[in-house]
Amino acid sequence: MIIIDRRKALTLMGAAAVASTLATPALSQSRKIRVGALRFTSHSATFIAVVRGYFKDAGLDVELKFFQAATPMAVAIASGDVDYAVTAVSGGLVSLADKGAIKVIGGALSEEAGIDGQKILASDKAFQAGLTSPAALDGKTFGITTAGSSFHFMGSQVAAKEGASVTFKPLQKVGAIIGALKSGQIDAWSIVPHIAKPLAGSGKVHIIGNISDYLPNYQVTTVFTSAKNAADERSMTQDFLGAFSKGVDDYNAAMVDKTLGDDGMNEMVDLIHKYVYADRPREKAAKSIINGSMRLNAGAALNVSSVEDQLNWFKSEDLVGKDIKLDTLVDASYVKTI
Repeated sequence: MIIIDRRKALTLMGAAAVASTLATPALSQSRKIRVGALRFTSHSATFIAVVRGYFKDAGLDVELKFFQAATPMAVAIASGDVDYAVTAVSGGLVSLADKGAIKVIGGALSEEAGIDGQKILASDKAFQAGLTSPAALDGKTFGITTAGSSFHFMGSQVAAKEGASVTFKPLQKVGAIIGALKSGQIDAWSIVPHIAKPLAGSGKVHIIGNISDYLPNYQVTTVFTSAKNAADERSMTQDFLGAFSKGVDDYNAAMVDKTLGDDGMNEMVDLIHKYVYADRPREKAAKSIINGSMRLNAGAALNVSSVEDQLNWFKSEDLVGKDIKLDTLVDASYVKTI
């Protein structure tokens, strides 16, 4: 469980809203905010909203702050270093919500039937020894960043449905998990397709299943903010979600529904490449970016049932307090819930 200074976590952020008989639009305030992100295609809505001026049009001057993992980003929201971010539900996130520091306010990435999603992987060593499907996971090791991470949740759900006993190996960072999987130090892992498919192409890793077969409609990542912003900065938070949702629409049209044709997809790949695989030549990065095209939630709609299922699992594993309620974690007043 993550422990933070409560006073630091609830530090007031930004200037106070201007009081008047009419709500002051964010457009007139030009509020400067910091938005947390990972360099994953699943964070593309944020990148699009920055590049295409959707945040600026909403009166928000956005500074992006990049992280290597989800938990430090959650801590940054709680401490006031970042205003909004997208991340998976984790034990650390729930614990911060229980401290009154953060709130989930929307949905981002989702598993959807018929759309390529997160893959279950096996090392070549384990694959050659018989781990050719999740049904053979019994007795195997499964890589995770930390206990209570989304990787831990996914692996546990797959193992439970296969009746398998799995040993989870915390390796802290995605890069460390990749190295351990390729070298055969762990047997299995699950990850988004833009990472899974290139790994499988190396021959050192094999795709053996899909998370969607075990967790249909899984709310993979959520949009979240500080409890202070959710409660007291409604105009700014609504403006953020509105601009973010425009980015979602653009991404889904170009990369998932493909209604904009090849030109639209290529333009979107160029935009995303500024942030994802930016160290690779465009021609090499494009395939991975396209492979990572999973559905983002239109309007930042939130699958509350999926979030509640995740919360209940954290509680059942004693990773968070038993008495935490869904509304402690989620402020469902901002977006459509499904």
